[in-house]
Amino acid sequence: QVQLVESGGGLVQAGDSLKLSCVVSGHTFASSAMGWFRQAPGKEREFVARVSASGSFDDYADSVEGRFTISRDNAKNTVYLQMNSLKPEDTAIYVCGLSKRQMGTRELSTYSSWGQGTQVTVSS
Repeated sequence: QVQLVESGGGLVQAGDSLKLSCVVSGHTFASSAMGWFRQAPGKEREFVARVSASGSFDDYADSVEGRFTISRDNAKNTVYLQMNSLKPEDTAIYVCGLSKRQMGTRELSTYSSWGQGTQVTVSS
């Protein structure tokens, strides 16, 4: 059974940094793209970043481009999200997703498994 477990969230001040991790088990990690999404209270889940199965391609939402970096370590079955220059509007539950495809997409429906999420709260 596929399992995704996120960690690394917390309460920080605007301008601070956080690094999220997502460990995947029960799946051939290196065969699938991975994505990070987030959901703020009262809002729909939105795309944040994705990385291809090999790690050679990544893609970001406009709102985080230049501040966030997604990466993966296939030897550790782990995907990361380095978040710098955090803003209050980045406050949300961050969830990692396992893509059905090697390149991944920004669409929720193309992800087959999800973690429980980790809370990120940025105070002003």
